Amino acid sequence: MPDVSSSASQPELTALFAAVQQHFQGVIVPLWQGPGWNPALALPFEALDARHEPLPVQRYRAMACARQLYLFSSLIGQVPAAEQRAAALFRSLQQHFHDAEHGGWFYSIDAQGAPLDKRKDLYTHAFIIFACAHYWAKAREPLVESVLNAALSVVAERFASGDGLYQASLDQDWSSLGSGPLQNPLMHLAEAFLATLAVREDSRAQGALSALCEAMQRRFIDPQTGVMLEKPLGAVDNWFEPGHQFEWFFLLESSPLLRGTALHGSLDRAFAFTEDCGVDPETGAVAAMLDLQATAQPRDATQRIWAQAEYLRALTLRPHSQTSLRRQLLALQQHFLHPAGWNECLDAAGKVSRQDMPSTTPYHLATCYRGLTEYFT
Repeated sequence: MPDVSSSASQPELTALFAAVQQHFQGVIVPLWQGPGWNPALALPFEALDARHEPLPVQRYRAMACARQLYLFSSLIGQVPAAEQRAAALFRSLQQHFHDAEHGGWFYSIDAQGAPLDKRKDLYTHAFIIFACAHYWAKAREPLVESVLNAALSVVAERFASGDGLYQASLDQDWSSLGSGPLQNPLMHLAEAFLATLAVREDSRAQGALSALCEAMQRRFIDPQTGVMLEKPLGAVDNWFEPGHQFEWFFLLESSPLLRGTALHGSLDRAFAFTEDCGVDPETGAVAAMLDLQATAQPRDATQRIWAQAEYLRALTLRPHSQTSLRRQLLALQQHFLHPAGWNECLDAAGKVSRQDMPSTTPYHLATCYRGLTEYFT
């Protein structure tokens, strides 16, 4: 990699970001307007291969539909036909995944559009809230807000466990599967609440968000390091993921409501520790999983593009971060982006370990670039 020992200039950083953003709108987004789109079902394929061919269809997930709804909602006014694509995705979310009998949304449908996995998971519902909030901000259609309200109600009435936390997964009829709470869906629920509060006043969502963050501090934060664990404290075989640390930090630091909370203090305190253990100072590689019980040794050294994007976004809110921002922008551009799309995963040696390009990844790039846009403006 080029030498990054000297501070990066603002014009240099701006030009580098412009190139990365141009790649996003000129290469990545068109993949999901063309070869990544199944017009018969009006859904994105789950993934494309290196030749831009859809992988053999096993399923379509509601979560993937919702992430693409967010993507094209965010591009309305910037990319041709984004508004029409967002409208189609919103209709498909309701048509294919809504459970008319029990309420909520199915996890997945099969290749022909019939319900496949009928379970209800919090991760999916969090993304439906998140996407509908963003889409409603652009469309202002009553039906969109109605779906947003329905998703918020389902989460509050079905998934909530009464202690500020939520079950990760329930059966189709909302009976318990014994899943308990898990970090990742809870983080995206916090993100969904923040998206809701960004578009309207909502005292219930605000109260639920505050209670959730208090519960996360109590149940998921390692008291020694401040890192966010993937399972509740005391769970067997626990670990933490640098990408999720950076993702949580951005959500907390960027929110006036959450900045200054105990949870924000923990993630702020843990930032340098996570960098030291989980980011290669030479290449900027972000490790996938670390084992806290082994002094933060890598459990999985795979480099995933979403974790790279979350670290880059988090750096926009850190003081004196220009040199690190330049390093990470270059790492993203040189190791993960290419003329035909992106590399989803690299192995510990930096070699491409996944050839496919999932439809869910542009969400991470879009939120990352949104954070960078705010940084530069």
